[in-house]
Amino acid sequence: MSESCECVVIGAGAVGLAIARALAQAGREVVVLEAEDGIGRVTSSRNSEVIHAALYYPTGSLKARLCRARGRDLLYAYLQERGVDHLRCEKLVVATSEEEIAVLHAIDARARANDVTDLRFLTAAATMRLEPEVQCVGALLSPSTGIFDPHTYMLHLQGDAEAAGAIFAFHAPVTGGRITDRGFELEVGGAEPMTLACRMLVNAAGLGAQQVAGALAGMPPPLIPPLYFSKGCYFSYFGRPPFQRLVYPVPDEASVGLHYTRDLAGQGRFGPDAEWVAAIDYDVDGSRASRFYAAIRKFWPALPDGSLLPGYAGVRPKLQAPGEQPKDFLIQGADTHGIPGLVNLFGIESPGLTSSLAIGEVVAAMLAR
Repeated sequence: MSESCECVVIGAGAVGLAIARALAQAGREVVVLEAEDGIGRVTSSRNSEVIHAALYYPTGSLKARLCRARGRDLLYAYLQERGVDHLRCEKLVVATSEEEIAVLHAIDARARANDVTDLRFLTAAATMRLEPEVQCVGALLSPSTGIFDPHTYMLHLQGDAEAAGAIFAFHAPVTGGRITDRGFELEVGGAEPMTLACRMLVNAAGLGAQQVAGALAGMPPPLIPPLYFSKGCYFSYFGRPPFQRLVYPVPDEASVGLHYTRDLAGQGRFGPDAEWVAAIDYDVDGSRASRFYAAIRKFWPALPDGSLLPGYAGVRPKLQAPGEQPKDFLIQGADTHGIPGLVNLFGIESPGLTSSLAIGEVVAAMLAR
């Protein structure tokens, strides 16, 4: 069977949904292809559910610009307008040694360069007045960090896209394709395999983005970046939540650190850690709890034995190899690869969820040229 449409978006995670919404609302005929059985089944449902404030990202980077300059504010406004549960619960980044105070100053300087001007330095005493269980020598308070309900958010994005005419196809993996003089021809698998022709193609397949790009005949292989998997496990806290705010250690080279988050019901959890893996799996090894206890007790010495239970895991689509400096989002259009109508999105990890509406705007603008 063969069909055609104007624009195909591959991937129905938060970013793919936001892109489909933006394109459909701009008047494009949009079909969304998703290999899973529903929206947001992979990376978008395996994260901390945090609305980030853009504290850590290099000034001028896409991560900084799409998170702070547009994404965070767009997201808060959208959640408010649609009545999606969310909470500006604030976040503490804590220093547990005098050496880490210098890291807090560096974070503050970078945040200010990213136009995040609401951070406050707190002494140890001031921090404990807010969160009596925290032990530290100082902290940064981020008032604009929050949490929200990503699944309900994504349902609204899907509803917006469908209301504007977008069509969703699930159990529809893209198994191959080619670039033609009129656009693209995609081979779509599933129970009813078909060929789908389109004039515009957005590859928002997340962890599968490199595989999709590599299966597209005519896409220059040197422009497909290597993909590295960084697995992060979460452990749930069995007990009364110790903190009202999110509590983060200072970041390391692989992640923002093993931190405390909570959900909208108040249930606490710790994570994610960072483990470079060769293949995707979501098992949580209970033996990793020992590392969690050691890391958490640096800022919460009173963490009780036996209070951490294996929760869930996610895998980050990293563009940097272990030991390399973090890399930026890669949103790749015709200016890079020379293929009209094609946009590839590689390495969309955190803060991709916070930035999703802004990413949708960027991609829609790229395809409007």
